[in-house]
Amino acid sequence: MSDFTDLVARAISPTMSRAEREAVYQIVKQAMRRLQARESLQPDDPRAMLQHHMVEETIRDVEAQVTRFLARQTILAAEREQEAAAGRTTAGA
Repeated sequence: MSDFTDLVARAISPTMSRAEREAVYQIVKQAMRRLQARESLQPDDPRAMLQHHMVEETIRDVEAQVTRFLARQTILAAEREQEAAAGRTTAGA
């Protein structure tokens, strides 16, 4: 499943809006449903339910990684701004 997570993670980018990422996730879900239909899996088949669960879990994992990345970028930007402000204060003294 880590290969699948990697595939989904490569399909999205933290620079995408949430709506753009959601569009990618919908494509992933459609592909899963097509594969299940090709295998003649009914939605209530335990295998189909497990696959659905794994896709949803993967999406949650990828979104958590994006959130952590964006939070870290925000922290780094704030730290750089704080350092620049401290530098301006020191230079002005």
